[in-house]
Amino acid sequence: VWEKLENLQSPQTSTQTLHTGKLVPVYPETMGLTSKWFRTKIAQVLPLVSSKLQDPLPEFIQDTMISLTDALQKIHQPKDYKEVERAKERLSFDELFYVSLATLKARKEWSKKPLVAPLTIYSDALEEFTGKLPFTLTNAQKRVIEEVIGDLKKNQPMNRLIQGEVGSGKTVVTAIIIYLVYLNHYKTLFMAPTEILAFQHYSTISNLLEPLGIKVGIYTGSKKSKDIIADVMIGTHALLFEKLIPKDVGLVVIDEQQRFGVEQRTLLRSKAKLPHFLTTTATPIPRTVALVLYGDLDLSTIDELPKNRQQIKTYVVPNRKRNDAYKFIEKKIKEGDQAYLITPLIEESETLQSAKAAKVEFAKLKKVFPKLKLGLLHGRLKGKEKEEVMQKFKDRSIDLLVSTSVVEVGMDVTNATIMVIESAERFGLAQLHQLRGRVGRGPKQSYCLLFMGAEDSNSKSRLKNLEKINDGMKLAELDLKIRGSGEIFGIRQSGRFEFKLASFSDIHLVEKTRQAAQDVLKIDPALDKYPTLKGKLDDLTKGAMPD
Repeated sequence: VWEKLENLQSPQTSTQTLHTGKLVPVYPETMGLTSKWFRTKIAQVLPLVSSKLQDPLPEFIQDTMISLTDALQKIHQPKDYKEVERAKERLSFDELFYVSLATLKARKEWSKKPLVAPLTIYSDALEEFTGKLPFTLTNAQKRVIEEVIGDLKKNQPMNRLIQGEVGSGKTVVTAIIIYLVYLNHYKTLFMAPTEILAFQHYSTISNLLEPLGIKVGIYTGSKKSKDIIADVMIGTHALLFEKLIPKDVGLVVIDEQQRFGVEQRTLLRSKAKLPHFLTTTATPIPRTVALVLYGDLDLSTIDELPKNRQQIKTYVVPNRKRNDAYKFIEKKIKEGDQAYLITPLIEESETLQSAKAAKVEFAKLKKVFPKLKLGLLHGRLKGKEKEEVMQKFKDRSIDLLVSTSVVEVGMDVTNATIMVIESAERFGLAQLHQLRGRVGRGPKQSYCLLFMGAEDSNSKSRLKNLEKINDGMKLAELDLKIRGSGEIFGIRQSGRFEFKLASFSDIHLVEKTRQAAQDVLKIDPALDKYPTLKGKLDDLTKGAMPD
């Protein structure tokens, strides 16, 4: 105030209408790079880009929406929100369309590849094998086995994904298919993403198949089977780099494919004649995600758990009741049960102060439970150390296993009935559901206790869904709505396919882009009539899709 008159100190004025007086975009800012700076630079670049920009989409698709040039203009310099929405729809369409086109094109090309050899289906031997199992297959398992056998009858390599919740019996289904391959005098290569999971599969598959005279070997970075010419070789990516893949491989099983790098998947598929490929995952995949990212695979779902499984009781535990939860854990362990406690980080991070590191939590819990035997497991332990910890837990030499989420896949201890997850708000619902599935594998009632590092109402509300919902697919769909496609745990790593605007929750747009991709491939499967589109797709799929 000067002489009782209001005035502005050091006002910023602009003669341009670029930054004020209309709808303007706000960009993510960092030191020295403000939204104003971006608007100025983009205003200079847009005319240059627009004059040279080629729209890769075929004309019959372009005619149904605004042009790419208009979309870029309107997303950065819109007159109103209606223009923003039209621009977003066109740019989102492009993102989804290219992924759909890439996966559907890969599917067509796969079907033309030569097969090592077609398989004979020995139905009587399979029936005898399944009849001797110590349990009855679920209807879902039987259905999926029939779907896989249907693929194996064809004179082209199978490329199928089996999804099913933790404990739904995917490994048993896989073992039955491996047995069929063995009867045809072919070998199986079984790839697991981690040593923990490789050892778990080795144990399960050996128990099922070795009584039939089938040799099962394991090969990881820390353990190399003496018999590398086994009928079934189970291992991590170390199998590939040791060039141990024999010529007579009839089946390749890839567990949790999204955890493998593109180079590793490409190496497996680089042979002149292809074996059958079977991929398994415990990650629930929403329908729209499967349509786009997994369009090159046939999909089977084991949507039924064995009948003797009790539902796991899940509770979001407020910090004020933490001590009560500790007393409950100690009581159950004294009764003979075992427990996991999961933390999201290995080391403390200044930027993630609320997350509990496994090492820090381990030290703290030794004081909380001085009379219990505690173990520590995390990704930075050497393979032999991990194996020792796992074996001690299985042998009940460890009561409470403190671990990072490496146990999310691979640990199968029927006596473990309690899953405690620290800083649960840091995990997605689908991932929490998978961690929860590590217990409840025996006849006893099991529990999942969710602790929160930061108790805000939104996080608590999201976690409360786990108390009510035990269906992994419903939780994955919910995760998709709440956290968006970029946050869904376990989605195939798509290289350059990183969505900036598109959302898998837009079912209408997902189906529209998939149909457009099918129409293009129907007209020209090789895309020779659309050289600009072909060049764009080649650029996007380099390093993003396995050959």
